[in-house]
Amino acid sequence: MKTKYKLWSIGGIAILFGVGGATWYYQTHQAQAKAKEVVTEFTQALSQQKFTELSQYVTTDSIKTAGLKEDELATKYQNIYQGIGVTAVKVDQMKTTKQQKGYEVSYELTLSTSLGKYTATYQALVDTNKIKWTPALIFPDMTKDDTVSYQPLSATRGQIFDRNQQGLAINDTLDQVGIIPGQLGEQKENAIAQIATLYGLTSEGINQTLAQSWVTDDAFVPLKVTKDAPNENLSGVEIRQTTGRYYPLGEAAAQLIGYTGEVTAEDLEKNTKLEAGQLIGRSGLEQTLDDTLRGQDGGKIVLLDQDQQEKKVLLEKQVTNGQDVTLTLDSNAQKIAFEHLGGKKGSSVATMPKTGDLLALASSPSYDPNKMANGISTADYNAYAENEAKPFISRFATRYAPGSTFKTITAALGIDAKTLDPDQKIAIPSLKWQKDDSWGDYQVTRVQQTDEVNLKDALMYSDNIYFAQQTLKMGEATFREGLNRFIFGETLDLPFEMKAAQISNADQFNSEILLADTGYGQGQLLISPVEQATMYSVFANEGNLVYPRLLLDAKTKTKDNVISQDAVKIVGSDLRAVVTEPTAFGYRLNALGIDVAAKTGTAEIKQSQDDTTGTENSFLFAYDYGKHNYLTVSMFEDSEGEYTAIKQADDLLSYLAQTYQ
Repeated sequence: MKTKYKLWSIGGIAILFGVGGATWYYQTHQAQAKAKEVVTEFTQALSQQKFTELSQYVTTDSIKTAGLKEDELATKYQNIYQGIGVTAVKVDQMKTTKQQKGYEVSYELTLSTSLGKYTATYQALVDTNKIKWTPALIFPDMTKDDTVSYQPLSATRGQIFDRNQQGLAINDTLDQVGIIPGQLGEQKENAIAQIATLYGLTSEGINQTLAQSWVTDDAFVPLKVTKDAPNENLSGVEIRQTTGRYYPLGEAAAQLIGYTGEVTAEDLEKNTKLEAGQLIGRSGLEQTLDDTLRGQDGGKIVLLDQDQQEKKVLLEKQVTNGQDVTLTLDSNAQKIAFEHLGGKKGSSVATMPKTGDLLALASSPSYDPNKMANGISTADYNAYAENEAKPFISRFATRYAPGSTFKTITAALGIDAKTLDPDQKIAIPSLKWQKDDSWGDYQVTRVQQTDEVNLKDALMYSDNIYFAQQTLKMGEATFREGLNRFIFGETLDLPFEMKAAQISNADQFNSEILLADTGYGQGQLLISPVEQATMYSVFANEGNLVYPRLLLDAKTKTKDNVISQDAVKIVGSDLRAVVTEPTAFGYRLNALGIDVAAKTGTAEIKQSQDDTTGTENSFLFAYDYGKHNYLTVSMFEDSEGEYTAIKQADDLLSYLAQTYQ
């Protein structure tokens, strides 16, 4: 019996030990899980940037030990996270380890910042279900006397140069004109009026600026950023130097080059790679080449000790400056091309037809990109926006009916199709003509009576009837086949927006009238001046078409045998006669004394043939006849008086002839 009693006792002891061990294991596991749960909730609050919730997961004593009050913990996190641009927080690889007192929970924390991702391993000590907080939970090496410094380094925006390394969009030192309100004197309104007059501002605009809530008597209140601001020592005026984007050609290249502006909230939503305060392209090449020009900002996030000395670099991103861009453009040609437009609605394109280099792309009227980039007044912007002549339009890339300059292509296609005999004289007895009665009241008209007309006559006197007849003789199938060898329907590889040239609204002409009208450059033809210059390059390249290029390092692209060399020779000789023959429409160019061939043209803009209120667009196609070194296409909308394409061509053609010999 004694033996049995002892065994029972031993067994009882074994049973009691098993129950106690299970209880200990359960409590330990529960405490470990609770420690992990507290850290999980703490890091979730970080992930959601709910900083005001952090204090509920940490001990009060630990916050005090770190030299903070409970409400200051949230502020500290918020200031640091906002300062370094934290947009996301990710927690991974959480592990729990038993310590002598409490549990250590380690985890990997990744912060997505303005400079990229920062990842580090953190250790949080949990005791009595709360975290003993230290500054090392912000950054592992951080102590209570340390501060976090974000040191951004802005990328330098790439500049745009012309073919001769003349600046088109440059980073320059500019003058910032401002007012110190307390120095305006007793005659404040008179002083403001003088300032407005000198700097092209309005008194109303200046007063609105001065009325801002932050303005004090001693504050410097910026009014305008400009180049070489006049300094006449007016009361209250102070001029400080700043850096900014500057466009040396101003209005002369505004639509092409465009301008920059600061990133907006909307920009940040569309492109997460952008940062507040950055400059981005707003229009023109500044916009289309923005990724190349902008570069990538960099900087450092560092820990500073109590003496504000660098203790540790937490994250560093190298600056990548934007790349410079060199264009085929010639600044002098661009200025001359713009000036000859005289502020009227029009455009001028100049090229080197052998390479496709675009030397000038001018559009008028225009706007001042320096105002747009460096702060434009509401009044000035409204003046542009409400201008019926639409100064923001790039007319060199806008499609128009090309008018009579297109007769050069019709002539070449007719010669190649052998339906047009250039020497044959055709009797045309009147100024109006129609094929037959099926055309109803519609008639093709011409401006000069010539009883018999061959190709040379038709080009010299721009005879619509001759080309209407030749197009009908060629027929739609042959005509379209020839036109399709050009660039109709193609999107050109250029860094600005431009719709493809079109022959007609549909794939087929819906009438013989439309076919005839198309032959002399009207109908439903739509071709931009750039596309016209591209098509007409066949006459300077023995029948090969050379595509345009604007970036100097772009390769020249060609399309061979668009028209025959025979057609080039015949049409080219006749275009030279347009200039040299005293009775020809282009004879005024002969006085320039340069070897140029040309074709003038007009395109009527009317609601109907009987419309007497319609307008005309004036065109001129001209090129270097002897050496084929330059080519131009100029256009005026609603042309009249002295503002026709041929009457305003002298300076540009003379410059090109002298420079590109």
